[in-house]
Amino acid sequence: MGLFRRGPRRDSSEAPRDPKFPYLSADEGDRFRAQVREAFAEQGLEVTVYADVVVDSAGRQFGLVNLAAVLHNDDRGPRAWAELVRRHVGMVLRTMDAPSALDTLSTEQIRSQLYPRVLSADGFDRDSFGYARALAPGLYEVLALDLPESVMMLTDEALEPLGRLPYLREQALYNLRGLPLEGHETVKGDNGLRFEVVAGDSFYTASRVLTLESVVRDVTGGTMTPDGALVAFPFRHRLAFHVIRDAGLIPALNAMTSFAASGYADTPGAISPYVYWWRGGTLTQLSDHDRDGAGAWPGSDDGRGRDGGDGLRIVVGEDFQELLERLVDDCDDPD
Repeated sequence: MGLFRRGPRRDSSEAPRDPKFPYLSADEGDRFRAQVREAFAEQGLEVTVYADVVVDSAGRQFGLVNLAAVLHNDDRGPRAWAELVRRHVGMVLRTMDAPSALDTLSTEQIRSQLYPRVLSADGFDRDSFGYARALAPGLYEVLALDLPESVMMLTDEALEPLGRLPYLREQALYNLRGLPLEGHETVKGDNGLRFEVVAGDSFYTASRVLTLESVVRDVTGGTMTPDGALVAFPFRHRLAFHVIRDAGLIPALNAMTSFAASGYADTPGAISPYVYWWRGGTLTQLSDHDRDGAGAWPGSDDGRGRDGGDGLRIVVGEDFQELLERLVDDCDDPD
């Protein structure tokens, strides 16, 4: 399982770029859209292809953003694109043409297939999800119905007949804890650097941050400390964490900042390019885009942050600053 992209043979980065998907060359973008048009035609639908969406004769719109990212990240390269596009188009049309699962499944079946999902604010329409729980700036938790070929995010209207929201959320978290862990790697480096990465094809891998204590137990065999953990979930198929035990959190924070930013770029199901401090289920953002130039690492004059590389800035509040100083002091104390 590769954590960082090892790209297949593709057009040179010097080739003209696609205006909508700059991670594709202009030629690759043209080829991708032609394959989308052909796949719809094979299903008996003529579509008008725009930069990031196609529209059929009935006015139905099909977005291309996630599909383009899927192709970009597939290790087999452009030779696999036609089959991936056909499979995706077939799945989308079957899902749209089938009766709604909300009408065909019993309430108990729906509850048994209910899972929480962590999404960025750009990933859904807030007007239809008034119940969405805010986790951190720009991050929300919603409930989703897991189906054989798709995931249906449930709106306020869809949830209303299923029961009280606190009960449904607890059921969803219970279901999430029951999912098997698909894959795990430990990232190690100099200066005691270490963090864990959980990876998988499940749409709920990143959402396991909501059950982090059980993830820590299952992955490491240990328990969460009172100081919590560093976490990152750049896209739906990755969750990284470092349980805070000592000053090793400093190299972990630096490495995870780069990991989150690189994992977020050009990926399907992107969630957040930032690292967070998890403590008691609460998330505090620790990295951000460096809009004003580099600051200083905790312990310098302003004590607020420093450049994390790649245009990122590590930002530290008073509570995290105190944690850092305590752990560094413990490390320096010979007794």
